[in-house]
Amino acid sequence: MEHQKLTEEQMNAQIAEMVAKGKAAMDAIEKLTQEDVRRIAKAVARLSYDRADVWSNALFAENGGSGRLESKIAQLVSRPLGLAAQVDGVKTVGVIEEDPDGYLVKIAKPLGVIASLVPMTVPTGLVACQTIFGLMAKNAMIFSPHPRTKKVTNFVVNDLRELLDRMGYPKDLLQCVENPSLRMTDILMKKADFVIATGGAAMVKAAYSSGTPAFGVGAGNSISYVDDSADLENTARGIRDAEMNDWGSGCSTENSVVIHAAVYDKMIDALKKEGGYLCNAEEKEKLINVLWKNGKLNVDCIIHTPQHIAKAAGFQVPDTCTFLMAEETHWGEAYPMTEEKLSPVIAIWKVKDLDSGIELVNNIHSISGAGHSCSIHSADEEHILRFASKTHTSRVAVNACTGLNNAGAYNNKMPWTFSLGCGSWGGNAYSENNTFKHYYNTTWVYRLMPQNIAPDRSEVFAGLDDKLFSDYSAFSLE
Repeated sequence: MEHQKLTEEQMNAQIAEMVAKGKAAMDAIEKLTQEDVRRIAKAVARLSYDRADVWSNALFAENGGSGRLESKIAQLVSRPLGLAAQVDGVKTVGVIEEDPDGYLVKIAKPLGVIASLVPMTVPTGLVACQTIFGLMAKNAMIFSPHPRTKKVTNFVVNDLRELLDRMGYPKDLLQCVENPSLRMTDILMKKADFVIATGGAAMVKAAYSSGTPAFGVGAGNSISYVDDSADLENTARGIRDAEMNDWGSGCSTENSVVIHAAVYDKMIDALKKEGGYLCNAEEKEKLINVLWKNGKLNVDCIIHTPQHIAKAAGFQVPDTCTFLMAEETHWGEAYPMTEEKLSPVIAIWKVKDLDSGIELVNNIHSISGAGHSCSIHSADEEHILRFASKTHTSRVAVNACTGLNNAGAYNNKMPWTFSLGCGSWGGNAYSENNTFKHYYNTTWVYRLMPQNIAPDRSEVFAGLDDKLFSDYSAFSLE
């Protein structure tokens, strides 16, 4: 039945049945060992790797040809492979940590049936990645797709269900809502044991408001700051690669480039050499008008080639163009270029020095992207530390683009993932990459030590002036 025809009672019954199946499947794998789930995780990664071409073409077709097919395939090759290479060193079952003296032991236990809210941008990779995380801790997963990509999301989940069946495990460890709706997703969030929301601000807010424990992620809108000591050619090349990566579909894609005045003109030239097209004032307005419709990003325009976007806007760019640029001098809600663009389009800003750059980055992120990420391109270590310390972000890439590196890469130590927490800045409960440790509960088993001696007061509070703690007022009921 299509979700439009379902009554409230029918939707509740359908979700309740899915949750019950998930719990039954969890009971059936209760005795699996750490090695058992590692084998499952590696098998999921292998299937994702082997089916990368098929899954990516399916997504490309259902999502209207948006994005860049080569990038979609690369994601499904690199991230599962990177995760699979890590699982031998990860503990998610039974005793995961033990005090050498035996006074504290930590035991991992499943969260339960996890509801995962899947965005339209990266459904294939996210499902594969979260399946690895979820099954490594013996959870069941129910995926709720974006309506625009519900067929491919179900397709991927069904492939993974078949894999589990071939391995002799319950298929219902993984399930997917066939005909999603806002109401169906709301019911799922309320009936699940845990929620992981990857998507827009409204989705994350709904997850946190569901009454079920939840991990949400904040909006993207990464900003690249180019210092006066930066390697301009390498920086421009990295920005080009980030913009071409699935044509800006990733939340980590650079959306703004803030450039020190001393190297501004040279950096613009470097970006042009990498295929950047600098819009004039008239083209900039046309670009804004086509990217946003009624205050929201135009789904028929975003995550497409710069040529497609420019044509829709009413101007032409060369076939060699790899991304569009528009100079900006104002930030705020009244200036759309301040916001996340989900396309190979970047706003260009000029600042007089590092501190002005930090201030601008924080101002832009106060409108969109708080807590997510930024990068600094500089040879000055003091500048790098100051930038990282004063920007309101959870991730700061140094001399690297965020678009290709935030969620893990073979040449950095960021945890592989498709979901990035943004801390209190972004309205999230955590400021880390969503990974294995976020998919299990921890029971702390503690024993009393033979010694029970309080620390020496004079040693602990040494250096505090006694005058700070005297002559306070007395309490009175009058």
